Amino acid sequence: MSKAVSAWRRFRRDRPAVIGAGVLLFFVLAVAVGPLLYSASYSEIDFTRATSAPGWQHPLGTNDLGQDQLARLLWGGRVSVAVGATAMLVSISIGTLVGTVAGFCGGIVDSILMRLTDLFLSLPQLPLLLLIIYLFREPMRHLVGPEAGIFVLIILVIGGLTWMSTARLVRAGFLTVKEQTFVQAARSLGAHPTGIVWRHILPNVIGPVIVAATLGVGNAIITESTLSFLGIGFPPDVPTWGRMLFDAQNYVASAPYLVIAPGLAIFLTVLSVNYLGDGLRDALDVRSR
Repeated sequence: MSKAVSAWRRFRRDRPAVIGAGVLLFFVLAVAVGPLLYSASYSEIDFTRATSAPGWQHPLGTNDLGQDQLARLLWGGRVSVAVGATAMLVSISIGTLVGTVAGFCGGIVDSILMRLTDLFLSLPQLPLLLLIIYLFREPMRHLVGPEAGIFVLIILVIGGLTWMSTARLVRAGFLTVKEQTFVQAARSLGAHPTGIVWRHILPNVIGPVIVAATLGVGNAIITESTLSFLGIGFPPDVPTWGRMLFDAQNYVASAPYLVIAPGLAIFLTVLSVNYLGDGLRDALDVRSR
């Protein structure tokens, strides 16, 4: 039985992980296909229907500008999920590269990279995020555009401040695997160091990286939502889930449905990602069972 089949059988026996995968798949399909099926505009302003309660015409009601909440939820989900996935890729790429170089080279290189990792771990992430975005938001808007600029800035900042745990996981895996007999045999046969890394060591430490990637998506979504809720994320006309919460904070008592929908979307998405990550960890690491 192959490792992939064995891991899949262990994963599907984990009911919370399967439910989490199903919920996450539902949200991904909803934000990907939903705007194509639901024809209401997310940006059309109509003050005559401002803060309308949920009904047949507007299933999730309208905000203070009369904009359809369901349409904004679907469009905003695209941005939130895209930020989570892209920031995760940046974080995993940096962490894997740093961990690989540190674990494989060892010595002074390992010491320098690990002290750099410790330095990043000691930084207060949220204040630093706020400071960097405040300083570079306008230059990026002028350089790339109002929406693309803040998107690139957010994913680079989130990814650049969350790679440390992945680097430590990869380094620990390299330190263990590179001393195994099959790696020593490859070295004695004259295999190139790059080939040893890609063909022999990295495939054996990729499991924790996959788990860290799934958990990183949830962390990036929460971070982007926090920035948007504080009003320094995407522009007001980009309806991310965090921005929807920011816009609805003054209507918690009079129109609670404006808060419930985006808040529930963030909660369920992040929760499903965490359950999926736990299930993958148990499935890929037999010792954890």
